[in-house]
This record gives sequence, structure tokens and C-alpha cells, in this order.
Amino acid sequence: MNTRTRLLELLKSLAYEEREVILASGKPSNFYIDCKQAVLTAEGHFLVGTLINELLENIAPEVRAVGGLTMGADPIASAVATVSWARKRPIDAFYVRKEPKGHGTQKWLEGDKTVQPGTPVAIVEDVCTTGGSTIKAIERARIHGLDVKRVFTLVDREEGGREAVEKEVPLTALFKKSDFR
Repeated sequence: MNTRTRLLELLKSLAYEEREVILASGKPSNFYIDCKQAVLTAEGHFLVGTLINELLENIAPEVRAVGGLTMGADPIASAVATVSWARKRPIDAFYVRKEPKGHGTQKWLEGDKTVQPGTPVAIVEDVCTTGGSTIKAIERARIHGLDVKRVFTLVDREEGGREAVEKEVPLTALFKKSDFR
């Protein structure tokens, strides 16, 4: 079984639920995908890290760091960084806070000692619905001076997010809503 197929199996079994929910966007939905449930497993971490590293090598080889809005992006960015080290093509991770740190440096971005202004980066996201969280991450990365080249999302809910994000940078989705039905 290939890596992509196995990750989809994990997402279907651990992350996908058919139930009524209100999404972060405020929209109602009859299904929910909590990608962290799959990505935080050891296998899921490896699969996500492997797939995104392969994509980076093929379509965005200039990228030197990945990150996005906390919490959804955190395990993805960490998985990519870990697997990249094993592949001998290091890609650092960074996290974008939802609010600036309330004490000390009061910064928006964690990982800024290694991911410095001018660094070509990709934003990662677990699920893209309207694109709001992804666009916030892009904006905050740019405020820090990062050169945002691309976005990778695990799941595109196909609800307008891709179109909104692609006004800023290209988006690649590993899966889309129809893959779960």
C-alpha cells in the first residue's frame, strides 16, 4: 500500500466523523475532520512528513521551512521537519500564534531564530474550509519577512478556501472532501 493511500485510511478511521458541527469559520457542517487525531500517531506523523517532503522536493524545492497557524499546523510542521532531517534535506518548522505571546517577547512567530526574514517557506494547514486561518498564517509570516511560496493542506473541504488562498499563493491539497465519501 502506498503512503498516500495509507494516510487516507488513517484519516478516515481516526479523523473523519459524520455529525452536525459548527466549524471554525462559523459555518454548519454535517461532517468533521479532526486531522490531529491521525497526524499525532507515530504512523500518521511519518506519513504526513513523508508526503509533504516529497511534494516539496518536486514542486517547491526552494522552501526551507514550513509552518502555520497553531494548533492545526503544529504537528504537520513538526512531522515535515523530522522527516526532512532523515531524508538529509533539512526543512525547519515554525509556528504562528493566534495571539501574540502575552509575556516576554510578545512575538507572533515561534522558531524565528532559525526561520529568519527572507526565508522561503510553505504554510501548512490541516483542513482548508474558507481559507481564513491559512490567510492569517500567510499574513503573519509575511509580517515577519518570510517569503511564502506555497500552501499545503491535508484536506480541502471544497468550500471556497482554495480559491481564497490562491489569490495569495498556490495551494496543494493532499485530499479533498470527496475522498472521504
